[in-house]
Amino acid sequence: MYDVATIRADFPILSRQVNGKPLVYLDNGASAQKPQVVIDAITRAYSEEYSNVHRGLHFLSNLATENYEAVRGKIAGFLGAADEREIVFTSGTTEGINLVAYSWAMPRFEPGDEIVLSVAEHHANIVPWHFLRERQGAVLKWVEIDAKGDLDPQAVIDAIGPKTKLVAVTHMSNVLGTVVDVAAIARAARERGVATLVDGSQAAVHMPVDVDAIGADFYAITGHKLYGPSGSGAIHIRKERLAEMRPFMGGGDMIREVHRDAVSYNDPPMKFEAGTPGIVQQIGLGAALDYLMGLGMENVAAHERGLRDYARDRLDGLNWLQVQGHSTGKGAIFSFTMEGAHAHDLSTILDKKGVAVRAGHHCAQPLMDHLGVPATARASFGLYNTKSEVDVLIEALELAHDLFA
Repeated sequence: MYDVATIRADFPILSRQVNGKPLVYLDNGASAQKPQVVIDAITRAYSEEYSNVHRGLHFLSNLATENYEAVRGKIAGFLGAADEREIVFTSGTTEGINLVAYSWAMPRFEPGDEIVLSVAEHHANIVPWHFLRERQGAVLKWVEIDAKGDLDPQAVIDAIGPKTKLVAVTHMSNVLGTVVDVAAIARAARERGVATLVDGSQAAVHMPVDVDAIGADFYAITGHKLYGPSGSGAIHIRKERLAEMRPFMGGGDMIREVHRDAVSYNDPPMKFEAGTPGIVQQIGLGAALDYLMGLGMENVAAHERGLRDYARDRLDGLNWLQVQGHSTGKGAIFSFTMEGAHAHDLSTILDKKGVAVRAGHHCAQPLMDHLGVPATARASFGLYNTKSEVDVLIEALELAHDLFA
């Protein structure tokens, strides 16, 4: 049974107050809070088990290596990957997408080659492709969302042409909560000989993910949204794509031998993991994934669907609030504006009531342009949020409305 009160007790920060009010943390889309088991894992890794990995023969190095490498298998299990050797450790989704851009795409793109992406993308899944546009003459083909905020997979598929080499799309919008049928896109792209990259930063937090069933060539996740540490994450890369990729960064661990006139590289995934890694960060991520898998992602998804439906009903009752995006199967993410109030001012007032929301363009400026707004306030829910916290959000919004009316 999913007991949210017990779950909340696992997160120390949720018991604190902000501005004299109980904290209502609704900024999970930016970064999630950490359960005590993750904090304990980090503390233990530093205080009892720390050493550099892979290089030492002594006890602590072997122990740290064992704990660190065990996380690769946990990530594979969490994502439904058949082979943990397809999991490359990164500092997060941003590094994962840049890895693909530099290691796989740059050697292959010629002037005029196309990348299909949607206006709903986070900047992390836009800027690396602009690098290819600026430096190698790649063409970015943009696919719009519809009036409800949905991204029609067929519209993405129809945008694939003879010059398309990559489709890069989000699995879940960090602004609208829209869930994209990435499996349909990946299947159609593969039939056309086109690679697919999926930004899974939001989706992997809110619902079960099976990368083998999705069939994308690249699927990136970030640890700090998964209730793990910042600076942790991974990207799943299909074996055939790994074989096509040149090294991204040079240094220790990614090499076999280094001589004055030659160098040979390690096998994937080590080939793409240069230097001393985020040892403790990844160990912390492993603890976070253990926690999530213990709860069951189906249970997390069901809890958050209940929050989504309740919040949508409450927010729809505020006729002076403009909620952006009304996709039926969206995640529990709500972006909104209020006439006469800038999103930053709205966020500041909510903060006075202890309600933490995000304000700005959410690293999604093409989407803001599409929506015709400079910024929104965003309330994003997580596995520990409650319906009573939705009520506090509504009360704070009503106060803000009275102040700006």
